[in-house]
Amino acid sequence: MSYVVYTTVGTTTFTPDTGVTSVDYLVVAGGGGGGGNAGGAGGAGAVRSGTLAVTPGVPVTVTVGGGGAGNTGNGTGTNGDPSVFSSITATGGGGGGSGVGPQNGAAGGSGGGGGGGVGTTGGAGTTGGNNGGSGTGQGSGGGGGAGAVGGNAVTTTGGAGGIGSAPTLAQTASVGQNVAGTYYVGGGGGGFGDGVGSAGGSGGGGAGRSGAGNGTNATANTGGGGGGSGSSGGDGGDGGSGVVVISWIVPVVSSNFLIFF
Repeated sequence: MSYVVYTTVGTTTFTPDTGVTSVDYLVVAGGGGGGGNAGGAGGAGAVRSGTLAVTPGVPVTVTVGGGGAGNTGNGTGTNGDPSVFSSITATGGGGGGSGVGPQNGAAGGSGGGGGGGVGTTGGAGTTGGNNGGSGTGQGSGGGGGAGAVGGNAVTTTGGAGGIGSAPTLAQTASVGQNVAGTYYVGGGGGGFGDGVGSAGGSGGGGAGRSGAGNGTNATANTGGGGGGSGSSGGDGGDGGSGVVVISWIVPVVSSNFLIFF
């Protein structure tokens, strides 16, 4: 079995080889950024997988979404960008809300967590993802992940990031690494001013911070959400960029794999 790995940013094209009439795909969107100043965590990007018919020699457009920026002021984090493979689109994750206002989390592939403050809510997951968690007092909600909702902030702890999902396709996420068992699209963890920030969900979610700390950035090429910030002007963590994996079987000869991130 041989592996062919291509890396790119932005938009590129994939041209199927002779004899290749269908491919398996894994399309992961960029995660949302965390909110600023007691901000909620970013939600994970959406993930889509399946099989798509292609025509040999006919180029197919591939766009990999970037992660949303964490807010560096008193506002909501930026939503992640979508990833696209031909007719398949995965929606970017929602940005986390802010403790100033306070502000709710934004909707996205999975929703961002609500900012610190009584009554804030997490954003809705719009494309098979999960909702973000709610905030309370100085604590902010966790971002939703592909496998679970974001946790609500409690007494002295920010909401936990929702767990992501692990594809079962035997594809490569990087040279020599098998995708099976590797988690993607975890939500970011919520922060807490005078308490404890929570961990991000498995799948690249950034951790939330306490005190005046900045939320942790999500892991690149996972679509994870950025971590929520502490109080007193902390910045939200950036969301993780997405990834597109395309695999196909070349009749008789070998299996080939393409990865875009």
